[in-house]
Amino acid sequence: MVSQELDYFRAIIQANMEPLAKVTEVSEMPDLSAKLGNHVWLKREDQQPVYSFKLRGAYNKLNKLPKGSVVITASAGNHAQGVALSASHLGHKATIVMPVTTPEIKVNAVRALGGEVVLHGHQFDVAKAHALELTEQRNGIFVPPFDDPDVIVGQGTVARELMQQLNELDAVFIPVGGGGLLAGMAVYIKSLRPDIKVIGVEADESACLQAALEAGEPVELDRVGSFADGVAVKIIGKETFRLAQKFCDEVITVTSDEICAAMQDIFVSTRAIAEPSGALATAGLKKWSQQSGLKGLHLAAVLSGANLNFDRLRYVAERTALGEKNEALLAVTIKEEKGSFKQFCASLGGRAITEFNYRYAGPGEAQIFVGIALRQGEQELNELKQDLTQNDYTFCDLSDNELAKLHVRYMVGGKAPEKLHERLLRFEFPEYPGALARFLDTLGNDWNITLFHYRSQGGSMGYVLAGFAIEPEQFETFNKHLNDLGYSVQDETHNPCFTQFLTTQPLSEKTAKLADRKSVV
Repeated sequence: MVSQELDYFRAIIQANMEPLAKVTEVSEMPDLSAKLGNHVWLKREDQQPVYSFKLRGAYNKLNKLPKGSVVITASAGNHAQGVALSASHLGHKATIVMPVTTPEIKVNAVRALGGEVVLHGHQFDVAKAHALELTEQRNGIFVPPFDDPDVIVGQGTVARELMQQLNELDAVFIPVGGGGLLAGMAVYIKSLRPDIKVIGVEADESACLQAALEAGEPVELDRVGSFADGVAVKIIGKETFRLAQKFCDEVITVTSDEICAAMQDIFVSTRAIAEPSGALATAGLKKWSQQSGLKGLHLAAVLSGANLNFDRLRYVAERTALGEKNEALLAVTIKEEKGSFKQFCASLGGRAITEFNYRYAGPGEAQIFVGIALRQGEQELNELKQDLTQNDYTFCDLSDNELAKLHVRYMVGGKAPEKLHERLLRFEFPEYPGALARFLDTLGNDWNITLFHYRSQGGSMGYVLAGFAIEPEQFETFNKHLNDLGYSVQDETHNPCFTQFLTTQPLSEKTAKLADRKSVV
């Protein structure tokens, strides 16, 4: 081990988290252990005073500063609360710059902990830039959320405790955003027990470590998803990447549905309600264990946080069954005649229907959107597909189709009564009071909207699905307008959900080619 890594190891050993940061419990997960055939443990960082491991890094950083220091940071989440509480405890003055899109519950939490909140900008990057300006203006000290040696050391104390609490360990699963927790834990674990596997877990929609490993250096992602907002980082830190590259054995990515399923597993075993990023490591542990097929191992995952907006539970509950492969979403063509629905139910072999969407649209054939409960996961889904094929049903599996899960399942009800040259676009924008109205104002009145769906998901981002009647000769002008809007947008015109449920017929070949050539992402 080179001296630099040895310095980290010694610093983690010596780091004093008392009296602010707690020694958190390690909880056994008996149900998940039985399901996977491995011994599964959960390091409970949700038990910290701010319900997140972020307190450790913030406290270790601020504990080294002279009393009365002016500390400034930018955060929309757990780091903000960690800095605010640490500063109050140590006698510093803390200012936290937060995007105006930050949920009120988090803003109030930071204020309650003694931090001055400055709301600035709609994106984190804008808030961070303002925080750096304030740092210079006030002659303060900026507290990075992850890419800082003192912060990394503080996060590494999670591993120190874990190694003292569990004598037997084969692999540790650690959530990855900016990489501070992974870097600190990995350097400690590998210094003490190189035989233990260190596995980083990322959300597939914000996999900045995986991208960096492929490129050999940190690279900025074009966009990140917002469901697991605690790890929604576009680029991993330079120092955290250096340590991860050296000490992390493997990286695994998981979907939002798999995270939701892991949140349920945690609740069943501990009655704790993890935030999405808090359940990330557990989701990775499940996926790795199932893919590897290994049994009898001792596996630990970090529950990194539990700062969940309550209204997000609706979304989580809807997606959990899909994440566990206990439900399938299918688009099925049935005959438009009496008794056809009863006949379709009979073909399911006693399986329960969890959702059914249909509206009469004329004689001939009907398109139904149906959810079906599964007891044996992927195996039963394959059996179901075989049964439907044998009964001459035409169908499409939409279980992994994000458009279907976010929008179309709430919209099935008929197609446009006339043929249109339609473009279907999915927009993402920061969620805050008045955000939807601002989005509509920005969109303008120059284009005929043929379809519109918005439903709050209780998170920091809002999602809109909109259809537009655009003649082929208007495509270029329309695309320029989209690019000028400044919103994240995905073209869904050729998504099978759209063609099956929401439009009279697919675009003509000529129009389709033009849309592809001019489409935005």
